[in-house]
This record gives sequence, C-alpha cells and structure tokens, in this order.
Amino acid sequence: MAQQIVVALIVAMAAIYAVWRWMPGSWRRGMAAKVAAGSQRAGLVDAERAGRLAESLGKTSGCGSCDSCGSCSTPAGTSAEAGKTSVPRSH
Repeated sequence: MAQQIVVALIVAMAAIYAVWRWMPGSWRRGMAAKVAAGSQRAGLVDAERAGRLAESLGKTSGCGSCDSCGSCSTPAGTSAEAGKTSVPRSH
C-alpha cells in the first residue's frame, strides 16, 4: 500500500513538472506570482523571499519556451516582406 502511494506521488509530481515546463511563458509567470503570493499569505515565506520565488518559478529554461529569445518574431515596424523587392523571373 505504501509503495502505491509513493508511486502515485512521484507520478503526480512528474505530471505537474511537465505541465509547468511546457505551459506558455506568460501563463507560467502569472502562476508563479500566484504561487509566491499564496505562500506568503500562508506564512511560509516573507515578502522578499516571495519575490525571489516568483522570479525563480517564472524563469524559462531555454529551449521549448518560445517567448524568451525573440528569434521567431520580426522587429517592430517591419515585416518579413518589407525588405523584398519584386523582380520578375525569366524561366
């Protein structure tokens, strides 16, 4: 019975980690702020540590979090087609 409880806890923590890791960055930052505020209200951490907790939980881990590097978006005011010129091709 104890083994089943331990396995269930491990599987639940793995599922929570996977959801947290792959959720969009804006959602993760919002949830991190809520988790930090809740832990402060519960008396688990003080205000300074709650801020650090929110910052730590809201960080992206590099790859797989398409909101941090900016390589997918074009700079403001430009578009992908702006620099191209239309030249007729001869076949």
